[in-house]
Amino acid sequence: MKKLVVKIEKTGTGFSAYCEKYPAFTTGKTLTELSTNMIESLNLYLEEEGKGREVTARDLDFQLDMSNLFEIFPINVKAFSNRVGMNYTLLIQYVKGVKKPSPKQTEKILEGMQAIGKELSEISLI
Repeated sequence: MKKLVVKIEKTGTGFSAYCEKYPAFTTGKTLTELSTNMIESLNLYLEEEGKGREVTARDLDFQLDMSNLFEIFPINVKAFSNRVGMNYTLLIQYVKGVKKPSPKQTEKILEGMQAIGKELSEISLI
């Protein structure tokens, strides 16, 4: 089964999300709560429509735009651009929504974010 695309947006009180394929919308104070609420929203819709299937987290592809990424995870853009070897001015334009990154640039940014997350998950504090 093809994954369902769910678009995430940052709001003043947390997050909102909507599914591109089905009329399912939700909010949450955290990304975890948002994910849980979206699964519930989709399953309620699918049950009501008699679609005969149930959605799990593995069925969803959560997506957010570049500006929301840096708003949700407030990383120093200058330091991040140096780390991933990307032009700072260009990255700022992506973050502010002035320019849209190419698929290759998007992948480079995502890999950089994931590398930071992996490194953080492997340390312990004393």
